[in-house]
Amino acid sequence: MSTPLLRLVVLYGGVSAEHDVSRVSAAHVLAAADRDKYTLVPVGVDKNGVWHRNDAVVGALTAGEALPNSLDIAGPEVDPLQIVRADGELTVVLPLLHGPHGEDGTVQGMLELFKVPYVGCGVLGSALCMDKAMAKEVAARAGIPQCDWITFRDGVDDARTIVDRAVDRLGLPIFVKPANMGSSVGVSRAGTPDELDKAINLALRYDDVVVLEEALTAREIEVGVLGNTAPDTTAPGEIKAGSDFYDYEDKYVTGSAELMIPAPLDDDAIARVRELAADAFIALRCAGMARVDFFYEEGGRGWLLNEINTIPGFTPSSMYPKMWENSGIAYPDLIDRLVTLALEVHRRRSSFSTEH
Repeated sequence: MSTPLLRLVVLYGGVSAEHDVSRVSAAHVLAAADRDKYTLVPVGVDKNGVWHRNDAVVGALTAGEALPNSLDIAGPEVDPLQIVRADGELTVVLPLLHGPHGEDGTVQGMLELFKVPYVGCGVLGSALCMDKAMAKEVAARAGIPQCDWITFRDGVDDARTIVDRAVDRLGLPIFVKPANMGSSVGVSRAGTPDELDKAINLALRYDDVVVLEEALTAREIEVGVLGNTAPDTTAPGEIKAGSDFYDYEDKYVTGSAELMIPAPLDDDAIARVRELAADAFIALRCAGMARVDFFYEEGGRGWLLNEINTIPGFTPSSMYPKMWENSGIAYPDLIDRLVTLALEVHRRRSSFSTEH
């Protein structure tokens, strides 16, 4: 008798501002996944949070058709519980829901309640890394170097003084980011106090917590991490932005950024940033995968942690799969490794006692 295929539920779309990026990631994951190993179940989450089973994608793959670059949210509405739990079938969920309500621990918490294995960080690691303000606090406690920053929380901190406080501490220009957002959505570079005020208001469209960071003259370096308690790391990659900084347009629209894999760094610098990436991954309770982003201030403070992305992009232009390919793990094999790591975490958590 042949071994039953593992059921791989690929979640994409979502209610965040990164909905479109997620649909691109899903198209390429589904095209690369080995259908001799997996029964693929594509599930699109529309912008209202409704789940739809997109079996037309599987039909197209079976017929040998090429998938579009971005998947539609198509198909009948489905009950999330019925999708993620299938009696008698081993199921793993691969969330590709970038940003809030997908990358922030909410979907992960649902899957924990349903006792379903899933790829990537757990509830705490997902929530911590999604919230840039809290991630910085935890990383600082762990002794991981970072640039200087302040946090503004709407309704708690004094909005009348935030611009003056930020300029006094950080100088100008200042980068302003929503705490809970990715793909550079809502991020601005402010060169004057008036621009800073506008940048804060823009960021507040996406979150009620805003991170303000000093501007650096530094290289942007990224490291892929794969594993659980003893993670592996890639050789670092470097991004040279095509505009003032590596923004949403640069990443997904114009494609003008230059990606260098591996990054041109000496052996000592490479060893140090890989070590810091693994340290940050462990300190922030990550699991499965993450892309850890750094600034490299040559001749200054050296390596400075920027942020950790727990569901990195899987588009053709995304650094995470490209860095692993450079390190010898092809795209389909990377999916296999992630599924194996998800099952490993699930077995460990399932073994914990529930007895008093």
